[in-house]
Amino acid sequence: MTQQLRQLALFQQGLTPQAKFGTGLSGTRNAIEHLGYVQIDTLSVVERAHHHVLWSRVPKYDQTYLNQLIHNQDIFEYWYHAASYLPMRDYRYALPRMNSIHNDENRYYKNVDKHLMNEILVRVRIEGPLVARDFENKRTTPSSWWGSGPTRRALDKLFMQGDLMICTRNGMEKVYDLTERCLPSNIDLRPPTIREYASYLFETTRRAHGAFTLKQLLHLKTDKLLQKVMLEILDENIQMGIIRAINSQDAPLIYVDRQLLEQIPTNEKVLKILSPFDNVLIHRDRLSSLFKFDYRIECYVTAPKRVFGYFCLPILYGNDFVGRIDCKAHRASQRLEIISLHWEDNKLDREEILPLLNIELQEFANFNKCQFLDKI
Repeated sequence: MTQQLRQLALFQQGLTPQAKFGTGLSGTRNAIEHLGYVQIDTLSVVERAHHHVLWSRVPKYDQTYLNQLIHNQDIFEYWYHAASYLPMRDYRYALPRMNSIHNDENRYYKNVDKHLMNEILVRVRIEGPLVARDFENKRTTPSSWWGSGPTRRALDKLFMQGDLMICTRNGMEKVYDLTERCLPSNIDLRPPTIREYASYLFETTRRAHGAFTLKQLLHLKTDKLLQKVMLEILDENIQMGIIRAINSQDAPLIYVDRQLLEQIPTNEKVLKILSPFDNVLIHRDRLSSLFKFDYRIECYVTAPKRVFGYFCLPILYGNDFVGRIDCKAHRASQRLEIISLHWEDNKLDREEILPLLNIELQEFANFNKCQFLDKI
């Protein structure tokens, strides 16, 4: 059963030889809509996480696609459990967080200069889309509030409470515009009830993963009422035969989509180098219990305590995580450096894996606009 659950989870994530989501721009849109979100990250040791996640799933993926999908009003930037690209169809489910921040109920966005916020909105309304440095360059006196700290706090709050949206990115530089100019005219702006919001989390997770835990459904969410409603939804779906609960002595209870489990195709083994922020990895407890793979990114760990490397990338082969490879893209010299390679303690034939790993590294180097010169 473990192998079936792994195969289901990976198939639902699109980490198989088939192009589950299609290719190119439409495949990129389909992938984001199916996964529910793709996390944005600023670390650039190798190509950034949001591009890496999509490259791993969408043949002929191009980094310009995200801006195109923003312009087409197919996706938007906001917060899932972290900064993410989300399907535009799910916009209303961001409204509870926006409203909470607007009402000063979130401790991270209190005590922001409201006068500065109003000035920013006026300028964007009159001048059109602007970036943070457009405000910082307008400093008029040494005591002016157009400094980087206050400006960025004001921009962050206006974005998080839904008054501004990111209408494009120039690299990682955010371009802000009024939300009313970025949303489709037919968008649903009704805030969801707690039941609707719990159902959204449940359906998104069920669709994207196929096999999941309660902790995964409620990732970083502590609202007691939401937890209660989620348990009710799980019980109802079990009673209707939509999902089943699988108990294991050494793992948390796993809920499985029954229909999907019965329809898993037999997949040819494929080897992929994944981002540390990949959707399949982000729930560490589930990753450990389902795949027996204990992983954490070590760039946040002091150097003496690192075991596998600053930015070690998981290696997936078939239904197993078989190793970790620490890479660095030297963009100036267009060289992909392999700093270290660590194999998991398993019985897989490494002679079988190495040729596939070298092929994947060449593709990964191309993705990073680098060359991979030394085979492993």
